[in-house]
Amino acid sequence: MIGHLLKTPQESVTRPLRASTLQMGRLTVFVLSCLKRVPVFKWVSSPDLARNGLMLLAMMGVLTGCVGAATQLPTGSGPDRAPNLTKSQRDTLAQAPDPVVTALPKSKTGNPEQYEVWGKTYRVTDSAEGYQAEGLASWYGAKFHGRRTSSGEVFNMYRLTAAHRSLPIPVFARVTNLQNGRSTIVKINDRGPFHENRIIDLSYGAAVKLGFENAGTAKVRVETLTQSEQVVPLQEDNESRYYHAGSFNTAEEAQSALQQMLSLEAVSGQVVARAAGGFALRFGPVSSSAKSERLRALLLTLDIGLPKLVLGR
Repeated sequence: MIGHLLKTPQESVTRPLRASTLQMGRLTVFVLSCLKRVPVFKWVSSPDLARNGLMLLAMMGVLTGCVGAATQLPTGSGPDRAPNLTKSQRDTLAQAPDPVVTALPKSKTGNPEQYEVWGKTYRVTDSAEGYQAEGLASWYGAKFHGRRTSSGEVFNMYRLTAAHRSLPIPVFARVTNLQNGRSTIVKINDRGPFHENRIIDLSYGAAVKLGFENAGTAKVRVETLTQSEQVVPLQEDNESRYYHAGSFNTAEEAQSALQQMLSLEAVSGQVVARAAGGFALRFGPVSSSAKSERLRALLLTLDIGLPKLVLGR
């Protein structure tokens, strides 16, 4: 979603392009990328954007085979903004369930080998496996609600989605707010943000769930997920569940991390040997969803490693 590179929640930013020109340029880029005539998001000068946009309007009546190419032009302008919600509605949004992690094919649009924005070239990685990064997250909302994302999906600011500059899309990731321990799973299906000090742009709904919709930005950790890495939800049954976390070369390193954790949380934990070699930590049994979420957030905040909830021992 190239358009949101010009928006900065809760901040004032000088906009290099007028909104109308930018919107025309976004649609031009989307259609041309579908026709495979130019790399996705190859930006040109403002006059060229306008000229190409007018040419595009003449073409729209005969374009076929590119879903969404002839949809109505976006009409949002000015700075991005949050929707007008009541406290009760925001509270409901904050409790939105995580999306189910599934294996997804790469989208037909939004995955060029490289693309250029504001004179800088970005490369899309071949795989998202094992990606982990920490940095600032921002969010985008009402201005872009209903527009098409880089992958071709329609952006819904209430859904748990996100934009990333280089990961192949779509892909699922867990995002954790390192300032309050809250986390959520999002579907990354868009491109951005193009501010150098930010690593991900989240939907407004994801920002509410992570608790930084008013601040505009937050320090987060982003970790891509596969189906096997999604947390097992707690159920009302008699099966015990434990968190496994960390990977340590020696038992001493694992024991030090365990003591740090136990000094902050009253939980049963121990050092265990990993089948692949080295050592890990095991905590539990975990008896409730609330305790599970608190324990998971604390493990992430302490940077012990991505915890996995497993059945049995």
